[in-house]
Amino acid sequence: MRIQSKITLLFFTIATAGLILINAVIFYFVSAFNFDDFFKRLEARVNLAAEINVHPDQNSASYREVRTRYLEKLEMEREYIVKLENSGQFKKPLELPASFYQDVIQKGKARYNRDKDFFAGSLFKTDQGDYMVIITASNPSGFEELTTLKKILIIVFFIAIFLTYLVGKIFSHYTVKPVKTVIRSVNKISADNLHMRLSELEGKDEISELVQTFNNMLNRLETAFATQNNFVSNASHELKTPMSVITSESELLLSQPDLSDKARASAKVILSHAEKLAAITTSLLGLAQTGFDGKRQNWQKIRVDELVMMVADSVKKIDPESNVQINFDTLPEDDTSLYTDGNINLLQLALSNIVLNACKYSNNQLVEVRVASDKERISLIVTDKGIGIPQNEQQHIFEPFFRASNTTEFDGFGIGLPLTLNIIRIHKGSIGIISEEKIGTEMRIILPVSSEF
Repeated sequence: MRIQSKITLLFFTIATAGLILINAVIFYFVSAFNFDDFFKRLEARVNLAAEINVHPDQNSASYREVRTRYLEKLEMEREYIVKLENSGQFKKPLELPASFYQDVIQKGKARYNRDKDFFAGSLFKTDQGDYMVIITASNPSGFEELTTLKKILIIVFFIAIFLTYLVGKIFSHYTVKPVKTVIRSVNKISADNLHMRLSELEGKDEISELVQTFNNMLNRLETAFATQNNFVSNASHELKTPMSVITSESELLLSQPDLSDKARASAKVILSHAEKLAAITTSLLGLAQTGFDGKRQNWQKIRVDELVMMVADSVKKIDPESNVQINFDTLPEDDTSLYTDGNINLLQLALSNIVLNACKYSNNQLVEVRVASDKERISLIVTDKGIGIPQNEQQHIFEPFFRASNTTEFDGFGIGLPLTLNIIRIHKGSIGIISEEKIGTEMRIILPVSSEF
């Protein structure tokens, strides 16, 4: 779940819990006030009933008139006057809990409600004895008011949680907005533009610290890339120059007609090892450059079928005994889907490595190169009938200096495929492999179709 969604959910949950609590408190206190008010009305009637019936005097008629003229008759209102015997015994006029009658006798008054029926009782002492006065009535209007209040609270609750959700969305949006800005800025930075930095934010909050941390990290990365590029440039010059001198001097020595056979053999060994060392050096430098530089120098639109033909020609020159067959049967009618963006020299090197490996490890049997494409991607499939790759070693073939266990009788350094993988990754592509030992190997390169069509 995204942080913005988490903030919205947390805000919504807390607000909803708060609304539920507030509504519950409101309903509880309104209910309590409603019940208390109705009990007070009953108790007023209890006192009037006592003045009229328990303490009859010249004012009783006035009390009776007040009750009749000015007090609203409650629904299902009934009064009960019970005389207590000297022994404390009395006849219960209503089926009420014993605690109600005990409270009236011991505390002087009591309240009780059952569903919509309310009961209020008081104890009055006279010279003629003790009397218990009980008034009972129903309170449907009070319950209707509570039902109406409940509906209002529910409606207000749902409106409030909807507004809370909207406020939470807005709140989380503005809370996460600086983080999204940082993410967009970071996504724009790659090996091509390591000089870029994130804009410093005002204030000293956590986002500002995050921006400073990213910028410090970019400073270290830029320094590391610059160091790597300087090493590649210097090593390329420092290593190639001695190799060229050794190769030239060996060739010059071999051109001497009066050279003895023993010296000629030694010169050939020197030349062979110098060329091998030059090839290793070139491959290592290429691997380092493609793995750490990644700058899009000299990129252009490349027609892949033409690239394949160039690779076939270069492989033939390197290994005259190679047998490469190009299959264009699956080419699309729309040639715009045959173009990709990239560096033609790097792609030629990558594809040449794969084709040369296919020829070498199949002892120059037929190697087929097939080209296919759709609107989004181009596929280059190189198939051979060579020695294959053991199943448990296929996951390691793109690791530098790794060589399969069945390739010991073939020359190689374990650099070509890692170099190829780096080149294809630079071009936003991928490499897949299907291989079975002693049957053959299929290497599939996927490249994106040029976006400029």
